Amino acid sequence: MMRSVKFPFFLLFLIGLLCAETLPPLNIARLKYGGGGDWYSNPGSLENLMRFIEAQTGLKMAETQAVAEPGSPELFQYTFIYMNGHGNVFFTDKEVRRLRYYLENGGFLHADDNYGMDASFRREMKKIFPDKEWVELPLDHPIYHQRFSLPEGLPKIHEHDNKPAQGLALFHRGRMVVFYTYECDLGDGWEDASVHNDPPGIREAALKMGTNIYLYHLKQQLTDSMP
Repeated sequence: MMRSVKFPFFLLFLIGLLCAETLPPLNIARLKYGGGGDWYSNPGSLENLMRFIEAQTGLKMAETQAVAEPGSPELFQYTFIYMNGHGNVFFTDKEVRRLRYYLENGGFLHADDNYGMDASFRREMKKIFPDKEWVELPLDHPIYHQRFSLPEGLPKIHEHDNKPAQGLALFHRGRMVVFYTYECDLGDGWEDASVHNDPPGIREAALKMGTNIYLYHLKQQLTDSMP
């Protein structure tokens, strides 16, 4: 049986308030999943997001994204994982167990549908949490009001099926463990301007939302670490 793991980050974070030079950079890990989908899409997006978070908050972020596979021990080195893509997502039985354990013990997943990932992603999440249902977050939820206030919720980066963008969440014991940005395409908005030719205002809105998601996760981690 796996023993409970507490992520050590916030102990380091609190110490780092006094000695910031010694605090290791924070990182966001991209989830390398199976099934044939392009888990690697928008390759420059996370680095751009981390540079924006660093500039807006003063947090020291890693220079490059990490990559973690759901069945690997390295998954537990990161408290925040991100996944996106256009195609099929598939988790093996071992990966399902690992991801459930990771998420129930302090991990956080931001899933960002690039258009085409939705059906398989929902199917695989049901394997991980068969007892949980997606909750659409109201516009006054704190995730939309961290460093930036976004009263209209998720920005709509690309049109796709012309549906409204939705911020959907799964909770475990009152803590958000998965945030799913659907019909939104935040990762496209984080990419270099030359990749998708999105207007500056759209890219800025995407980066602000990404910053809010990351800060919301950090605040959850800080709250969980309190006695």
